[in-house]
Amino acid sequence: MQQIQTQASRFHSSVQRMLRSRVAQVLSYPHGVDRYLEVMNPMWSTGEVRARVEQVQHLTADSVTLTLRPNQHWQGFIPGQFVQLTVEIDGVRHTRCYSPANSVHNGDGTIELTAKAHANGFVSRYLREQMQPGQVVTLSQSGGEFALPANRPERVLLISGGSGITPVMAMLRTLCDEGHSGKITFLHYANRAEDMIYADELAEIAARHDNVELVRCFNGGDAAGELSGLFCREHLLEAVPDYADADTFLCGPPPMMAAVEALWNEEGLDHRLNKEHFTLAAPQVDSDSAEGEVRFARSETLVTNNGANLLEQAEAAGLKPESGCRMGICYSCTCRKTSGQVRDLRTGKVSSGDEQDIQLCVSVPVGTVTLDI
Repeated sequence: MQQIQTQASRFHSSVQRMLRSRVAQVLSYPHGVDRYLEVMNPMWSTGEVRARVEQVQHLTADSVTLTLRPNQHWQGFIPGQFVQLTVEIDGVRHTRCYSPANSVHNGDGTIELTAKAHANGFVSRYLREQMQPGQVVTLSQSGGEFALPANRPERVLLISGGSGITPVMAMLRTLCDEGHSGKITFLHYANRAEDMIYADELAEIAARHDNVELVRCFNGGDAAGELSGLFCREHLLEAVPDYADADTFLCGPPPMMAAVEALWNEEGLDHRLNKEHFTLAAPQVDSDSAEGEVRFARSETLVTNNGANLLEQAEAAGLKPESGCRMGICYSCTCRKTSGQVRDLRTGKVSSGDEQDIQLCVSVPVGTVTLDI
């Protein structure tokens, strides 16, 4: 049996090398090898990670949980990292970032992604309302610095809000599968009890593991939670009095994350705070102070700068530049700035006036800017 598996592996490797060869690329021009492979099987690719949807669940009224089985190109992930999920909707490919929520030790080769369907979330609503088992999506390899360290911390504090629960859920599931004996506190914020994703499973985990403490906080004053209201120092003092001794992992909406970061910085604990931003804090757009114009050279379009990011201004002008995560992670919206200056919304840094590649979703114009769109 071992010999047969070895021979099969060698044969598969030989076929992959042949399909990636220069000769194969020339013969398949202009469509490429993958275009012909996917006609026979949409999961086949020379190097792209593709995944079949095995199961679609709705753990809350506004969320969707997908169980995906990736092909042989998937290299796995570290708990906390994200992947870029690409789906085709009406013939157009759209990319968004999601964090696997499963344990790395689940053993069946699948990964689990959960998305909250926002009112204006085009892709998330598609996943929630139309995704069906059997469909095939495209994934990137995992990435991101928000990750559970290889040397597991003895004391762990996981703080999440809303759909930010997914990366820390992967951390909790992984630690439990590894038999981690150190104390783990899972502090989660949601508007209401019925909005809490993975609520039942978290309660079961806390009941099975003596070292896991679940603390739920609902802003609506729900009696089902251990706390109520928004994050504050009093919550920590009441529910996690030893928070200063913990390695803390944080993911959630920008206002909650900002409050946690401010407290940790104030107490000199920022070196023990690890965080993941799933959304970019919205800039304060002051149309009265915005100056200059945005020139889209290739499409011969000119608009008055309104202070919004360049992706939004391009879309408002009727253009359709490629875009993905909209928070500066996937680089799908990168384009050439041929003149002018832009400010990076993440850092506040202003670019030079020279030609350079910029990310539309995290750049706002400083005066007149010309783009190769």
